[in-house]
Amino acid sequence: MQKMTAALVAALALAPAAQAETFRFAGTTDPQTMDPHAVNSAPVLGFLNNVYEGLVRRGKDMTIEPALATGWEPIGEGEGWRFTLREGVTFHDGAAFTAEDVLFSYERASSEEADTSSWFAPVSEVVVVDDFTVDIMTTAPNPIFPDSIANWMMMDSGWAAANNAERPNKDEGNFATLNANGTAAFQLEERQPGLTTVLVPYEGWWGEVEHNITRAEFTPIQNPATAVAALLSGDVDMINPVPIQDAERLSQTDGVKVIQGIEARVIMLGFPHEAEALKYTDDAGQPNPFLDVRVRQAVAQAVNVPAILQTIMRGNAEPASQLVSPAMRGFSTANDARPAYDVEAAKALLAEAGYPEGFSFGLKCPNNRYLNDEAVCQAVVSMLAQIGVEAQLDAMPVQNYWPELREDNFDMYLLGWSPGTFDAEHPIRFLASTPNEEKRLGSWNFGAYSNARIDELLPMIQSEIDEPTRQAMLDEAAKIMQDEVAYVPMYVQPLVWGARESIALTQRPDNFFILRWVTVN
Repeated sequence: MQKMTAALVAALALAPAAQAETFRFAGTTDPQTMDPHAVNSAPVLGFLNNVYEGLVRRGKDMTIEPALATGWEPIGEGEGWRFTLREGVTFHDGAAFTAEDVLFSYERASSEEADTSSWFAPVSEVVVVDDFTVDIMTTAPNPIFPDSIANWMMMDSGWAAANNAERPNKDEGNFATLNANGTAAFQLEERQPGLTTVLVPYEGWWGEVEHNITRAEFTPIQNPATAVAALLSGDVDMINPVPIQDAERLSQTDGVKVIQGIEARVIMLGFPHEAEALKYTDDAGQPNPFLDVRVRQAVAQAVNVPAILQTIMRGNAEPASQLVSPAMRGFSTANDARPAYDVEAAKALLAEAGYPEGFSFGLKCPNNRYLNDEAVCQAVVSMLAQIGVEAQLDAMPVQNYWPELREDNFDMYLLGWSPGTFDAEHPIRFLASTPNEEKRLGSWNFGAYSNARIDELLPMIQSEIDEPTRQAMLDEAAKIMQDEVAYVPMYVQPLVWGARESIALTQRPDNFFILRWVTVN
């Protein structure tokens, strides 16, 4: 295939209709909702980044760039941030975007009903200065605040009020669950949960058009073999993910290509840190063994991560030592070692903790959220059996999985975490802070891990400007979580996408698929 000339690229940008194309893509997970504040998960936020926009956004290289704000600057001595809004922007229904929509979107996204409320823990208030200027005040200096709101999407206050969707409702749903009214390059034309979601270009979009899509059709395909067959037959133009075991074969097949990379997501095991008793298997009702750090350490040493990477991930993933990968800002190089795989040491730890014969428990796992998630959990079950710990696996679709975790229905669970800020502060805030609804902290800390020093460090990490001082705090936090085995980080998930040769696209390490960068040749 010849390279496109600069003139042709320019022609595509100026006249996308001349290259009109329908683009069909598939993934294992259907976004749970069209409401950008109802569910804080990558399948939802990644998809809705095509429909809604924030004040800022991430570019192809993940850097923060202007979106609905054209610029921002700190206020005073770290009192907050002033955002200058883009003028002339309209929502998909034609309503004008103004500062009132920013204020409304803050009130909505930070409300108790929102799954995104913890994003705004550092915010004290939002002040409308004029129609196109907004001050976001913070409780302390927050140098990474603009990075933290890349996925905070703006909603039209009038549209939400007219449709009784002024607050999200992730349990029962409302008008915003199946409908959308954003400002982004694509607008929602059809939504059939679990079947198909259709997006079409928004002709009134303020940005420069880079794509040539006239219609984008998303279909969830949970079965990996079915997804591969659909790509090979031409029924779809792109699938995410490609099953690891099929990647090499697909890459050698005419007409298709495999796009590989490393995601920002760390896959880990989580524990019930405050549950008094086990809830599953014949040992249900018995005292919770995972309250003992020696038992958690035994789990960490019994899980053979190199074997998982070699056999299940086919060498495509990297081991993880902490809650962020080495590519993230704030990664602790001082704490980059994983626990050594050592079955005998794990058995000794169990015996020391009072479990020489082991015990049984229930392991919860999704089967359509992460790459090879159920297979990884099955491997963990086998590995724990070698130290006399019997795990009963309960794997389920992700739409059922999150409610189970939020209801504390687990003895141990699998979790993947990609930091939205690409900074090590992010998982501390969401996964390691003592859960506190009032302060909007620890919203994904299902096991209720708690450490007073971690809670003390977080606001200092958020406000510290001096990088060496800040890194020392992050190093301390990483060491505490490793010493206490707050989680068992296993590996950094790989990215493996498949597409027709005729498709040009951009793969970002947050695994967000952005349609405005797609061309069909």
